[in-house]
Amino acid sequence: MTKSIFIDGASGTTGLEIADRLAGRAEFTLITLDDDKRKDPAAKREALNDADFVILCLPDDAAKEAVAMTTSSHTRIIDASTAHRVNPNWAYGFPEYRTGQHERIANARLVSNPGCYPTGFLGLVAPLVAAGLIPADWPYSVNAVSGYSGGGKALIERFEGGDGADIGFRTYGLDLNHKHVAEMQQHAGLGLAPIFSPAVVRAFRGMVVEIPLPISVMPGSDDPDEMRAALAEHYANSPVVKVHHDAPPAELLIRADQEPSDRLDLYVLGSPDGAQVRLLALLDNLGKGASGAAVQNLNIMAGLDETIGLRL
Repeated sequence: MTKSIFIDGASGTTGLEIADRLAGRAEFTLITLDDDKRKDPAAKREALNDADFVILCLPDDAAKEAVAMTTSSHTRIIDASTAHRVNPNWAYGFPEYRTGQHERIANARLVSNPGCYPTGFLGLVAPLVAAGLIPADWPYSVNAVSGYSGGGKALIERFEGGDGADIGFRTYGLDLNHKHVAEMQQHAGLGLAPIFSPAVVRAFRGMVVEIPLPISVMPGSDDPDEMRAALAEHYANSPVVKVHHDAPPAELLIRADQEPSDRLDLYVLGSPDGAQVRLLALLDNLGKGASGAAVQNLNIMAGLDETIGLRL
């Protein structure tokens, strides 16, 4: 039976990429609003409550408002904003990061899409903490760079317009109060908030997330081979997440013309003396970090193969 979907915020970058992944799929029909109806509360309320699935691609406050407007018990919601990512009443939409999460998403009415940076961080750290291979009480650092599309329309316009034509690297979150920190700490089960250092580079899409580990002084930590083996076992059945076992690469790149991808690639790289480890995640901030994750969650909630429509 065909299910209806309403993408609230369909004209934004995330919404457009979700619609592109859903194009031509017979399982779903899209509910759309004419341009003159998009800001009409009555039209929006009707679309929200008529749909079988709603995907919110909105700022946090607007997402909360849309949820409050959705009173139909049959409507299931995927929220791509930050608004509900640490809310216990919402299933966290990262099906691979812990055992049983796929089933939680499949049975949930409310699902919060993970943030792009937290996807890389949690994909590496959460399973290792759960397995007892790295400590839960440690001041982890997260060094990450993203394509500028992650900043939405304003940052895209800045990088592609005259005001930002000379920007090569932009670091931010300098008040150490970035909204992703609580998400990373809660879902990794950490006793201490990680130190998060995000940055943007002159590429439209793509992301590298790194967690350096001085394992020689970390209590209860294990060697890189054990970490890699544990991650490989954890993700053994995942069609989306790949743990790399080959020799360390000479370099990892974000290219200016990066192709869309919904994969998550993970690396555990150890120093020759075994004293240091670099945990690295590569993903597309618009793919597994946003739109691809939303479509994967939609597939799971609809009881379909989770990879339909994904770019893998």
